[in-house]
Amino acid sequence: MNIGLLLEMAAEGMPDRIAVGSRAGGLTYAELLADSRRAAAVIRRSRVGGAPVERVGMLDLNSETLPVLLFGAAFADLPFVPMNYRLADDKLRDLVARNAPGLLVVDPPIIDRIGEVDGLLVRTRGEFRELVDASDPDSGQEPGVEDIAILLFTSGTTGAPKAAVLRHRHVTSYVLTANEYASADEDEAALVSVPPYHIAGVSAILSAVYSGRRLVYLPSFSAQEWVATAREERITHAMVVPTMLDRILDVIEADGGEPPALRHLSYGGGPMPVPVLERAMRLLPDVGFVNAYGLTETASTISILTPEDHRAAAASDDPAVRARLGSVGRPLPSIELEIRDPLGRPLPPGEPGEVWVRGEQVAGEYLDSGSRVTGGWFPTRDNGYLDEGGYLFLSGRLDDVIVRGGENISPGEIEDVLLDHPDVAEAAVVGVPDLQWGERIVAYVVARPGAAVTEADLQSLVRGRLRSTCMPERVTFVDALPYSETGKLLRRVLRGQATETAKA
Repeated sequence: MNIGLLLEMAAEGMPDRIAVGSRAGGLTYAELLADSRRAAAVIRRSRVGGAPVERVGMLDLNSETLPVLLFGAAFADLPFVPMNYRLADDKLRDLVARNAPGLLVVDPPIIDRIGEVDGLLVRTRGEFRELVDASDPDSGQEPGVEDIAILLFTSGTTGAPKAAVLRHRHVTSYVLTANEYASADEDEAALVSVPPYHIAGVSAILSAVYSGRRLVYLPSFSAQEWVATAREERITHAMVVPTMLDRILDVIEADGGEPPALRHLSYGGGPMPVPVLERAMRLLPDVGFVNAYGLTETASTISILTPEDHRAAAASDDPAVRARLGSVGRPLPSIELEIRDPLGRPLPPGEPGEVWVRGEQVAGEYLDSGSRVTGGWFPTRDNGYLDEGGYLFLSGRLDDVIVRGGENISPGEIEDVLLDHPDVAEAAVVGVPDLQWGERIVAYVVARPGAAVTEADLQSLVRGRLRSTCMPERVTFVDALPYSETGKLLRRVLRGQATETAKA
């Protein structure tokens, strides 16, 4: 199975159903297939220095061109490489140069940012669409299951971004497991506002196509535009990151009107504060919420907290069940999951360690450094534990662990306590170097409007709820925390600020 077959099945079974775009004037599945075949023809004709291109890159916002390019690359049997256009110009030039020889489709303003790059044929989105419209469909060639379907670059927080390799078998395994063919009603529509270079943006296309759900794109996220589009296009399904949801709720609460057709809202990409989730469930009582946890290296979701899980946890008086609102649920049926100690030994429920996963969708491979899979198992570098019911709780990345006086301290554990304070809207905890203790603990807090909470209040709260070694030595109040566009807290930014402050 390859990803092109997913579109062919949709076009055969639902040719006249709208696949992407507005209810009036969007592309049908038959038209999306034809455009993708034409895109494959354009890609096959593309040359750099007389030689055929070997990759299909994209530096562009969300648009209807995205699925055409994704499937066009698949029909041309070349890797699709969506890249982060928000990088600084020098890093962006370095990144695109790594994809030569290739065809690169861009948002027009990006041309001035990257300049001329050897080995790349650069086309604006408009130029590429004109070439597609003028081409005849290409019959394409059948990619093998081991051929590379997608290359996604990691964030590169500790060095140059790594290219995660997703082969056709990994991606299709996830889609076939997590979705049912043609299961969507004709009125269903999914609103996509995550960027195209994130695994959630890629899996959204493939899942929607296989299930028959219309895709609607926001070029970039704003809460007002998200709510307006959800109402106008009668959006039934959407995926957001936690910071997006909080802003969306502000808009809905301000004007008093929820999107009328919305019935399924998934979230992921970072920890969801339980107060935000409880607020969402209160303001959107008819919506089923899903927490989806996955990684680029696992071709999307590996565990979910279902709508039923959310409702059961919210209604329970049992603290252990209630706590599951802060979990990422249980593994998909196709996924095996273990918590292991530093020596790779499985740990029992309640014991924290590294999350390891195994399954057909798990790739765990990087273009230049090979596979990190051992015996089918992939170490995620995420910290977590399983409760007695098999629900997974995450507590940050292994690299985020603070080592103070030889004791491993989870930032997430402290953040959970800080977020329990009614005057705290957001919290982040980092470790900074310390000659005496190895690391000291620093907290950054966004207070709610009008709050009078002090550093001493929060230090006392943590000291009372956790051991004294977990108490932040400094609490800094800020207007906002730094997040990536996919909702991940940028701890490295805070760690750098805290380190510079300590030196001063």
